[in-house]
Amino acid sequence: MSRNAKINTLLLLIVAALAVLPIALGLGDDEEEPFAGADAQAETAITEIEPDYEPWFSPLYEPPSGEVESALFALQAALGAGVLAYYFGIRKGRRQGAEQARAEQARAARDAGPAGEPVDADGGRAETEQV
Repeated sequence: MSRNAKINTLLLLIVAALAVLPIALGLGDDEEEPFAGADAQAETAITEIEPDYEPWFSPLYEPPSGEVESALFALQAALGAGVLAYYFGIRKGRRQGAEQARAEQARAARDAGPAGEPVDADGGRAETEQV
């Protein structure tokens, strides 16, 4: 197994452990909503500290249910991942194109004679037809 494969496997195991361990260890079982988002937890903490707190503004759009809110969040994450994948794909394609262009220029320079004239397979000057 190559070094990169070992590192990728290790990273995959770490990510899986981060996803499974909180559920397996029962973290958050004592809470009403064990895996609520940070926004909900912050709202709860603020309400406990200062019961009379009034928010400065209200949201522009309030989703009708938690499912719609989750779907919009997933859509946002998918769009962000798509933009990042497109960007990295474009970068890789440009890099590969530049490498191919350099290789073709090197091959053309190697195949050309000392005066820039093409040479044949035996190393002699290629005969070109004069019109």
